[in-house]
Amino acid sequence: MTTVLGQNQYGKAENRVVKITRDGDTHHIKDLNVSVALSGDMDDVHYSGSNANVLPTDTTKNTVFAFAKEVGIESAEQFGIALARHFVTSQEPIKRARIRVEEYTWDRIATSDANSRFIGADEVRHSFVRNGTETRVAQITFDGERWEVLAGLKDLTVLNSTNSEFWGYVKDKYTTLQEAYDRILATSVSTWWRYNWTSDEDRAPNWNKSYDQARTHILQAFAETYSLSLQQTLYQMGSRVINSRSEIDEIRFSLPNKHHFLVDLEPFGLKNDNEVYFAADRPYGLIEATVLRDGAEQRIPGDMTNL
Repeated sequence: MTTVLGQNQYGKAENRVVKITRDGDTHHIKDLNVSVALSGDMDDVHYSGSNANVLPTDTTKNTVFAFAKEVGIESAEQFGIALARHFVTSQEPIKRARIRVEEYTWDRIATSDANSRFIGADEVRHSFVRNGTETRVAQITFDGERWEVLAGLKDLTVLNSTNSEFWGYVKDKYTTLQEAYDRILATSVSTWWRYNWTSDEDRAPNWNKSYDQARTHILQAFAETYSLSLQQTLYQMGSRVINSRSEIDEIRFSLPNKHHFLVDLEPFGLKNDNEVYFAADRPYGLIEATVLRDGAEQRIPGDMTNL
């Protein structure tokens, strides 16, 4: 039987790099998980074992840490772009680089008043607490000519305690779910969006500002949508981002429905007036969809966000 080599890539995954920037007594922290995947003229290493075109994965690891010092970390996107450009332009056999980045947020710990009885309490600018709200993500792909920058977040848990209904759905002999005209709507948002910046000749977005604004629009749309289905809420969240951020052409969501079921308190002689719920973690409904700018091409893979 004849076989041929298909798509392939290699690199160093999950390089955990923490960069501390010291501005006098005030320190700043960037905490990233960086994965590098390289592809190109790699047939020989698969067919014969020749490593003549192979940049060791240990070298890609070292590059990540060296770049944290050499180019700095302003944003996940900026850092990924610098790495992708380096690998493609410095190594002739490498034709394509994909950098995936997770960024973990740390908040500065508020200290005591200046006149605190604790010595030096007003001078602490180097203590942080890990922010547990969500993880920022980015994926940068470069082929030597064109860029594709995806960004997003995961594990952003949100809840509306009212203004959500679910009724009028299809029913068959297996349906037991009761229609709800006032329910809790909760989900853990995972999303990727695609920037329409693809060329060094064009001005790149302000990555940090764009991320912050997209996140804000997602949250505002979730809060302000009177929801008849999680699908409707998803579409409103995506539309708000596309209509508000001209640099984003496509956004994909994966929204697990974090079900909250009313507890039957009647056996205890109590009336449950939408007050006490059982939070079920599984099984759960999983709603996924892409929202596009009219005329844009869908390019975010369908399995980028599913759980």
